[in-house]
Amino acid sequence: MKPYQQIPIADCGDRLVPISADAVAFVDPHPYVQLGAPYGDKSPYFLRQGVLDRLLKAQTELQQVHPGWKMQIFDAYRPIAVQQFMVNHAYDELLQEKGWGDRSLSSEQQQTLLQEVYQFWAPPSDNPDTPPPHSTGAALDVTLMDEQGQPVEMGSPIDELSIRSYPDYFAPLSPLRPDSDQTPEIECDRAHTHRQLLLQVMSTAGFQRHPNEWWHFSYGDQYWAWLMGEREQTNLKAVYGAIESC
Repeated sequence: MKPYQQIPIADCGDRLVPISADAVAFVDPHPYVQLGAPYGDKSPYFLRQGVLDRLLKAQTELQQVHPGWKMQIFDAYRPIAVQQFMVNHAYDELLQEKGWGDRSLSSEQQQTLLQEVYQFWAPPSDNPDTPPPHSTGAALDVTLMDEQGQPVEMGSPIDELSIRSYPDYFAPLSPLRPDSDQTPEIECDRAHTHRQLLLQVMSTAGFQRHPNEWWHFSYGDQYWAWLMGEREQTNLKAVYGAIESC
């Protein structure tokens, strides 16, 4: 069990509501739908009402800094069946990347791979006390688009299973960046500036960012409550649990 999964949940009952494409942009077609993820009759572009309100506040803040820019939603609500599908997909991709796709793996090797996957993907638990963040409707993956409708440079794609996904990877003098990374400094500076801008506007609206993922933010779920508690030394309850338990 991860530390944030020990946070108690007292669901406030906010409805799961659609995100309006008028205010923000969507990644279209949706990447997981394209892979065949089992959403059924549900849409990934839904959030709890209170979370959506804060997303729109972040969009307003972004417009103040960069008129014409928009938040672009990569993913939001994710049923647990989709979480399981994507964990399996990430596992299979990692197998191929390591050249182990046609090998029989020991239990220890399988667990090692799963631990790598779980650095970036929450376990697809159906226990109402330990829901994956996206299954609560309180978490979203987001990037930025400029006034021309083009995604801005963030340094690495969403969902990349590498340390380049760590928010401060491209920071000046970052100890995370190995000497073998020959990314030009101007590109590093641009990517870090954009990541910091995304953090600024989302934080202003009350969101917390995942420490390993520049794109993942949440409000009101267990991860948010745990991060808030670590930062402010307070004991908070999550106000959003799994949708199925509401």
